[in-house]
Amino acid sequence: MDLLVSPALTIPASELSWRFSRSSGPGGQHVNTSDSRASVSWNIAESAVLSDNQRELLLTRLQRRLIDGVVTVTASEQRSQLRNREIALTKLAELVADGLAPEAALRRKTKRTRGSNFRRLDAKKQRSATKQQRQRPSAD
Repeated sequence: MDLLVSPALTIPASELSWRFSRSSGPGGQHVNTSDSRASVSWNIAESAVLSDNQRELLLTRLQRRLIDGVVTVTASEQRSQLRNREIALTKLAELVADGLAPEAALRRKTKRTRGSNFRRLDAKKQRSATKQQRQRPSAD
């Protein structure tokens, strides 16, 4: 089954490789006998569906998660292998979509308005006065 990342990008099932192993999650004795953890791997460096710009962007942004250009996502939250497969695919799609998303615009520093600055200083004065009233009178 192909993985739909966005309307413009679909990863074919032939480019995904699966591995299954024993999960350490919930399931009691069942967990000791079934291979319910699902790991899906996708080779970004050799993918045919990515443009050169997309490939470069993903390789740069996902650099810490890659091993030789391959990104691997693991899911072991559920007892069912089928459900873990679905979760792993969803995680991979989100990871790739986040990696391809445009960068957020840098925040421009703004100056406080005169009114907000006045209100802030007024609140500080009131707080200071409240604390002054809590102190014992001096013996002067």
